[in-house]
Amino acid sequence: MVATVSDPSISPDGTQVVYSVSTPDIEQDRNSSDIWIAATDGSGERRLTGRKGESASTPRFSPDGSYVAFLSSRGGKDDAPDRLWLLPMAGGEAMPIEGMKGSVSDYAWAPDGRSIVLVVTDPKPEPVGATDEEKTRPRPIVIDRYWYKEDNTGFLDNRRSRLFHYDLRNKTARRLTDGDFDERLPAFSPDGSHIAFVSNRQDDPDRTTNTDIFVARVAALGATPRQLTTFKGADSPTSPPAWSPDGRRIAYVRSGEPETIWYGVSPLAVVDAEGGPPTILTGELDRNIFSPVWTENSRAVRFIVEDDGKEYLAQVPASGGEITRLAEGEYVLASPSAVAKGRMALLRTSSFAPAEVYAFADGRFTQLSRRNDSWLKDLEFGSVRKSSFASADGTRISGFVYIPIGHREGQRHATVLNLHGGPTAQFNYGWDAEILWQLAAGYVVLAPNPRGSTGRGEQFALGIDAAWGSVDVADVLAAVDHAVAEGIADPDRLGVSGWSYGGMLTNYVIASDTRFKAAVSGASISNVITGFGHDQYLREYIAELGAPWENLQGWLRVSYPFFENQRIKTPTLFLVGKEDVNVPTIASEQMYQALRHRGIDTQLVIYPGEFHTIRRPSFYRDRMERWNAWLNRFLKN
Repeated sequence: MVATVSDPSISPDGTQVVYSVSTPDIEQDRNSSDIWIAATDGSGERRLTGRKGESASTPRFSPDGSYVAFLSSRGGKDDAPDRLWLLPMAGGEAMPIEGMKGSVSDYAWAPDGRSIVLVVTDPKPEPVGATDEEKTRPRPIVIDRYWYKEDNTGFLDNRRSRLFHYDLRNKTARRLTDGDFDERLPAFSPDGSHIAFVSNRQDDPDRTTNTDIFVARVAALGATPRQLTTFKGADSPTSPPAWSPDGRRIAYVRSGEPETIWYGVSPLAVVDAEGGPPTILTGELDRNIFSPVWTENSRAVRFIVEDDGKEYLAQVPASGGEITRLAEGEYVLASPSAVAKGRMALLRTSSFAPAEVYAFADGRFTQLSRRNDSWLKDLEFGSVRKSSFASADGTRISGFVYIPIGHREGQRHATVLNLHGGPTAQFNYGWDAEILWQLAAGYVVLAPNPRGSTGRGEQFALGIDAAWGSVDVADVLAAVDHAVAEGIADPDRLGVSGWSYGGMLTNYVIASDTRFKAAVSGASISNVITGFGHDQYLREYIAELGAPWENLQGWLRVSYPFFENQRIKTPTLFLVGKEDVNVPTIASEQMYQALRHRGIDTQLVIYPGEFHTIRRPSFYRDRMERWNAWLNRFLKN
């Protein structure tokens, strides 16, 4: 049973790390998350929370280390809002902060520990009616927003996520800023006088993915914040602005140019806290960077780099200069904490080990959490190696080849071409449960990174801009040809599978090549026109393809697995969550019906109550077992 470890946060004195551990609760058929703590010398770990049926997440130490704060809805019903809880490290029960309405989704401690800034979603409107029946009666869904759907939420209402400054002594909360906008990712300045945060304050925020960094004065609660960045794309879209310890500068990740949408490379930027033009520190790197943190002397910034199957830790001088690789290997690093007394905490995973918390200091790692050791010790997985090969047009493509246990020289195996989602993502040296399920079933698994993938630079990713199912099909078919030529893949027992864009690419592949004996297409779309106005990607569709009535041929070109489905001969299993807003159920229904109409062996499985990611433990297991059973039916019989 895999334990998912996340959210490492180091103590101010650098001696301890708190983190979240999520595990499946088989009895209740849900995932449950608890807070754990470990010493940075590797001497041991222990659980801090553990109420049955209740989850806790997002732990962070207070500045003096005397409390650990976390988010939880404990004590409430299943749909109860999350509250912020404070757990005294000297002993005693955790207590929630009082006086807040709405659900807390994020927070940051003030440097003196006397206050906290909270991200709070407006509370649900009070039920209307004189009787209980009237109060629970369904109401019409009224939509007046341009962007009105989001996965894991469904239809969006007009509630906002706002910043509140909470005084722990007086137990009072006041709105930090003015205006009717969503605000998130707050970070206190080192002297506690200002809070930086991220918001989209355009005239019509629904029409753009722009975000900027704003700075608000704590002494002027409720005032209009100062806008610090003005880039027309997204500034600091996924991680908080990082103040330098001396308070003079802020480091952040900036998106690529808006016209490159998700294909653009995200560099590291630094801006003066008082304002002015930003400095791009990784402009020549042509790789995405994540999660910047400062060194304690404010002279350098550390960050994660995504690079051709790796994600490593690097550092660059704050004034610009040479980028130094601090930790790199056949593993993936993520979620680095702030540096405290020369140490930092982060997550590290490898192909055959799920993510665990490690301390990093003086160029060395110390493993702190061991949530998966007990069940991993008795398992064998086989082997994995990096591969490189030429696509049809000569472009070099890389990826990974997984070889099952017991492989002998010259032996050919039934082989599955596994395709990643995104498309702007990459297979890497990290844990991938889906691939390992296929590997355990005895398959060779091919995991290529075709054009459209990240980790190889902006132009490589842009290779499928408005051209889905083109060169990426050639690239992944080249992975199969290479494995057959190497003598490890049986050309008569080939399967293909993927989820999200991986499912889309599966559809493109089987509409382009009939050699595959089985396919599994998860949460995919082929009639892309169906997605317009129905899924959550309206802004991205307009940016990449234009409106269907303005570029009908372009939309049809990327929809060929549906409109030319007569090309498909491969038996195909379709899987999807019933509430999926990312790639809605209708897309899988249409492909299933098209193949069923034509007499192709097919099946459609819909998971009630699930969004794009299948989370319920029993459904997740069912998905994986059906996936392999379908492949086994056609590749092993």
